[in-house]
Amino acid sequence: MIAIENVSVAYGDKLVIDDLSLILPDGQIHGLVGMNGAGKTTLLNAMAGYVKPLRGSVFMNGQPLQRMDLSFLETENFFYSHITGREYLGLFTGPAGSPGPDEWNQMFRLPLDQIIDGYSSGMKKKLALAGVLMQDKQLVILDEPFNGLDLESSRLLSMIITKLKERGKTLLITSHILESLTGLCDYIHLIGNGRIRVSRERGDFGNLEQDIFRDIDPGYADMVSKLL
Repeated sequence: MIAIENVSVAYGDKLVIDDLSLILPDGQIHGLVGMNGAGKTTLLNAMAGYVKPLRGSVFMNGQPLQRMDLSFLETENFFYSHITGREYLGLFTGPAGSPGPDEWNQMFRLPLDQIIDGYSSGMKKKLALAGVLMQDKQLVILDEPFNGLDLESSRLLSMIITKLKERGKTLLITSHILESLTGLCDYIHLIGNGRIRVSRERGDFGNLEQDIFRDIDPGYADMVSKLL
């Protein structure tokens, strides 16, 4: 179980995450949604150890969560210049006997011996995802994983996410496209003003849409009526 307890994160004097608490049961797919600037990526960065909270802690099975406990697919992945896809995947290791770069590439079909600089955005996303999968961690965090993927690759990613859950992994996924989460997730958590506003289980996702759009629709409806 992942327990986020009273976490607060600030950039300068701006409080982005404000005393946020959330429980993520094991072996489930959790979605995290919210408007731009709501704190989604900041929360993930705090969990991954990329930013230090002002206060609060994150625990995994009762112990402080460590960077080595998780794999993290960032929205924009960093790649060193002038290295090949194969060299990039060589930076990652998994348990003994786990699939290597060529085995994973049977699924992703990437030109591993070419320089990454020439990859398309979708190819870079798949390469980064292969690196995440090679680590074989219990907690998998995916920040906007469907960005830049075509229809075929999005379908493949959905199948991978489902399979990871079947293997008992815990997944936390953000997306600005709600429909990409409702078909996959067991829980979806709405973040706003730096806190979890509501959490919904599968079967109650219809009410989540009402939660999300309740604050948005009236203002936009008025503007649309005036302009169109």
